[in-house]
Amino acid sequence: MALKETHFQLPGQTAFYRGKVRDVYFLNNRLVMVASDRISAFDHILPRPIPHKGAVLNQLAAHFLNATRDICPNWLEATPDPNVAIGLLCEPVRVEMVIRGYLAGHAARTYAAGLRTLCGVTLPEGMRENDRFPEPIITPTTKAEEGHDEDISKMELLERELVTSEIYEQMEQYTRALFQRGSEMAAQRGLILVDTKYEFGIHNGKVVLMDEIHTPDSSRYFYADGYEERQRTGERQRQLSKEFVREWLMANGFQGKKGQSMPIMPDQFVEEVSNRYIELYELVTGMPFVRENDTDMLERIEKNILKAL
Repeated sequence: MALKETHFQLPGQTAFYRGKVRDVYFLNNRLVMVASDRISAFDHILPRPIPHKGAVLNQLAAHFLNATRDICPNWLEATPDPNVAIGLLCEPVRVEMVIRGYLAGHAARTYAAGLRTLCGVTLPEGMRENDRFPEPIITPTTKAEEGHDEDISKMELLERELVTSEIYEQMEQYTRALFQRGSEMAAQRGLILVDTKYEFGIHNGKVVLMDEIHTPDSSRYFYADGYEERQRTGERQRQLSKEFVREWLMANGFQGKKGQSMPIMPDQFVEEVSNRYIELYELVTGMPFVRENDTDMLERIEKNILKAL
């Protein structure tokens, strides 16, 4: 069974927002986030949800948020259900802080197109896809309410007054420290944290880490074992991320461009995606993933939320 969407009416609820993956309930100064099993790629929600994906994302995010509280404050207060997180309501900064340790994904596609600048950052010559950067680079994007996020440079962000210099510097400092911690935690589990993104908000005048971190929806992981050899021989890297879903979509003629039709994932591929998410959870945390097989997920989730409020 997969969780596509929720329609709760919670006590004290003031607003509701449905994101690409999460259903968000606003309760005065708090948020209740329900991680659905929806999956998005190229800024489009795919027609079929992925069983257990929401629980994987929610529990992974909580794992990393709790492991990085010493680096920066974050929004999370409680996870009363595998699919639910409750925390502080923050004023979001409309910028995603993307940090890349390797030339992969969007950065690799940009590089292959012959461009040597990404978000105002100069990319070294002579790199091959999946090579490591001399040091991690930060390539921010605007956080779009709808549609595509846009690459933007630090200079443009400040010129357009999307964020103050003081807040940006704090976000940049947190981003580098969080990526360092995430990389260390990944290395302990035989993985390489390739790239990721962080979202921040303001709460009581302070910059606070929001949303999820270091999950397969927001991050890309390579297997460390065999990485160097694969780079030498030009083989594709084994990775745990959502990139293989994007690759399947591209192979089936979809990149989110106007006029393209979204292909429907067959049952076998849906199951493969679900298993990959669970594999990543178990690899990254070192803990077994508990598959909830409720006959009524909605009833369980609502009951656990109400108990926590």
